[in-house]
Amino acid sequence: MGQSDAEEGQLPAPVKPPDGGWGWVVLLGCFVITGFSYAFPKAVSIYFKELMQDFHVGYSDTAWISSIMLAMLYGTGPVSSIMVNQFGCRPVMLIGGLLASSGMILASFTTNIIELYLTAGVLTGLGMALNFQPSLIMLGSYFDKRRPLANGLAAAGSPVFLSALSPLGQVLLEKFGWRGGFLIMGGLLLNCCTCGAVMRPLEMSMKRKMEKVQDKYEAKEMLPMGEKTEEAMTTTNEAKSKKAKKKKPKKGKKLLDFSIFSNRGFVIYAISKFILVLGLFVPPILLVNYAKDIGVPDTEAAFLLSIIGFIDIFARPSCGVVAGLKFIRPHMAYLFSFAMLFNGLTDICSARANNYTALVIFCVFFGISYGMVGALQFEVLMAIVGSQKFSSAIGLVLLIEAVAVLIGPPSAGRLVDALKNYEVIFYLAGSEVVLSSLFLGVMSYCCLNRGKKTPPPAKTSSTGAGSDTEEAESDAQEVEDHADDNHQQSHSTNSALIVGSDAVNHLREDQSMDAVGRPEGDGEALMSVRCSSNQTVERESS
Repeated sequence: MGQSDAEEGQLPAPVKPPDGGWGWVVLLGCFVITGFSYAFPKAVSIYFKELMQDFHVGYSDTAWISSIMLAMLYGTGPVSSIMVNQFGCRPVMLIGGLLASSGMILASFTTNIIELYLTAGVLTGLGMALNFQPSLIMLGSYFDKRRPLANGLAAAGSPVFLSALSPLGQVLLEKFGWRGGFLIMGGLLLNCCTCGAVMRPLEMSMKRKMEKVQDKYEAKEMLPMGEKTEEAMTTTNEAKSKKAKKKKPKKGKKLLDFSIFSNRGFVIYAISKFILVLGLFVPPILLVNYAKDIGVPDTEAAFLLSIIGFIDIFARPSCGVVAGLKFIRPHMAYLFSFAMLFNGLTDICSARANNYTALVIFCVFFGISYGMVGALQFEVLMAIVGSQKFSSAIGLVLLIEAVAVLIGPPSAGRLVDALKNYEVIFYLAGSEVVLSSLFLGVMSYCCLNRGKKTPPPAKTSSTGAGSDTEEAESDAQEVEDHADDNHQQSHSTNSALIVGSDAVNHLREDQSMDAVGRPEGDGEALMSVRCSSNQTVERESS
């Protein structure tokens, strides 16, 4: 019975994440993908002056290249989710790497700014989007207990690659021009295909191992001792092929699971993330221009972003280590809320910074808080929806963030042009980030914690803050219990026969004692008990 149930698909579906092994290779690939996805649109800005001279356009026209890249990275999240649910992570990442590389290679042969929008902007941005989201999905499937640390290390790829691609782009521009730089950058993006190739599906490899073990077990049961198991393996394979033909085709997977909107935790997270993105990227975008306006030299003003990146490199892994602690991990949403509050207060307190020293202090605290937000954002989402629905959840969240990205920084730029005052912008951006932190913290406490007064059943895995390992262990326990049913039934029948025989022996003893001194009424009662006991024994024996 247990083997047939296993063939019908009742084996535990979730695979226990290894939290290591090949997962470290997957983490390295995710580190590279995250670095390219976030740092590449900013590194392209090095070529803007050369593009302005060749195409006779303004700075705002060339800045649209980076904006289109970011818009494609965030806005095509649902498209990436649909492709991942349909084809899997590895094929999507391989296609994404080819698109990202071909976009930059084709951009090196363009003759006008519109062609750059379509190649370097749309094509490369779409390719990076098809790499970024599947890499996070694979990282969540390979890590569970160490997942906060893994997310922190992967998020550190953004500042590391930003600090590496910017000087590399400057060297390429000086030696080969912007066309040669774009061509070499396109070759570097082919590393995304390598990262996609190492994303080995965890469930498929585990299922193959389980099938091999199951086939060996069936072969041992079918043949007597001393015979070869090859004949049994062929017979079991033939039986499985016949059963597979008789089975009805399974229903296809949902291309995009909108049922996650019924999860209150996801809705709270999405709203708070939208408010957060409205103000999160405004200070680093306006920081260099603000420093130049107050009299800071150009080289020192550009060095402010390097300070943020350097602090960010150490802040993200450190925050991942802290988030993985046992007494902090159940309260991950509150730690994320604190990180956003820290970032918002940094913006507000530094709004009146009017010298270089004050700006350096601002960059240090902003780098710490910005790194904390970057390390926790996807970890919190994984904890809310679980790994099974994470592919759909991250696609919808990135789409929501794309709207905020298109609203926040451009609106701040227009306010600067109208008011000629950066202080108001820092106050506005900091207030938006603080509002998002308060919304997440208060709503998580009021709407989520109050619903946890009664503990949920052990088998529920719907909205999910529970880990995947607990689900797998519970399913495995069900399979073991199902396999032990026959043993328990046989044990119960044997015990019933023993009890029945003991009852007969006691009745015989009582019958022998009737002649000694038992009344007649008791004898009649014993006769009725004897008849009922004999009937039960006959029923058990039959």
